Amino acid sequence: MKAVVLVGGEGTRLRPITETLPKPLVPLVDRPSLDHVLDHLAGHGVHEVVLSSSYLEGTFHAFIQARRGDPVITWITETEPLGTGGAIVNALEALDTDGSFFALNGDILTDLDLTEMLARHRDRGARATIALTHVEDARPYGLVPLDAGGRVLEFREKPAELVPGDINAGTYVLEPVALDGWTRGENVSIERQIFPALIADGRPLAGFVSEAYWMDLGTPQAYLQAQFDLLDGRVDGHRSYPSPFVDAGGRIDAGATVNAHVVVGPNATIDAGARVRDSVLHERAGVEPDAVVERSILGTGSTVMRGASVRDAVLGEGAVVGPGAWVHEGRVQPGERVEA
Repeated sequence: MKAVVLVGGEGTRLRPITETLPKPLVPLVDRPSLDHVLDHLAGHGVHEVVLSSSYLEGTFHAFIQARRGDPVITWITETEPLGTGGAIVNALEALDTDGSFFALNGDILTDLDLTEMLARHRDRGARATIALTHVEDARPYGLVPLDAGGRVLEFREKPAELVPGDINAGTYVLEPVALDGWTRGENVSIERQIFPALIADGRPLAGFVSEAYWMDLGTPQAYLQAQFDLLDGRVDGHRSYPSPFVDAGGRIDAGATVNAHVVVGPNATIDAGARVRDSVLHERAGVEPDAVVERSILGTGSTVMRGASVRDAVLGEGAVVGPGAWVHEGRVQPGERVEA
């Protein structure tokens, strides 16, 4: 089995973290989120994947060189963004298959049963199958209604009012013929163009409704929640972690106060007297004595200095919050220094 993993997004909602690191490579507990995606695919019999992006490409090469085991990775450089559908069409030649394959977003944490999804796809004789997840508020996503047989009827625009419903979960099973007629190298949306075209042509497009864990990592709040859910063991088939989690070389001083939902990355430190809750420290991030950090993401090499307060904030790579300074509900750019 083969797959295309879409990793070309710029992660605008997670800035400034994603100004120096692509969203699929932002760490989830002990390794990049893309590692979790690839491990999940491997667990369902996927042995080859194609990745493509035009954003911060060099960082992906380092990731691929460090990656070990299934699945084998083929890289395609997009000279310009091609959209979700265009990237898949562009990957077909490298994918080299005439059978069913998976295509999925590389910034989703899920324990979706891909094996069952593939079996249902084949049983229905579908050209494409979309994983759907139920949410209580569909406003950020739009709705995907099905008929009684599980066939997709339409793609509705994002509702203006708070309504529950089934939404596109960003994982697909595709037959190559589903992409017939689309030209390689064009910017195409699979959600807004390819799938509606299948419906209009009467070609079977199925929905696979699942109660699997699903989290779009696109916002700071969702990114933090995914970390906490992994620590709490809420994502089936993924590694078990101690909580709080301290990676190799990381350190929480015995005199610091932390709760269970804290992740300390490689060589990151929390000093004596510091108080840290519901937060993630990336590699070499530091929290100095008597500082307070809550519900925040500290990017690589960032520092919260003595007596500073950081709440509901995101610090970019190398950012510094000076002694006694406050950053509440804010974002500090890479290399920026905030003084009291």
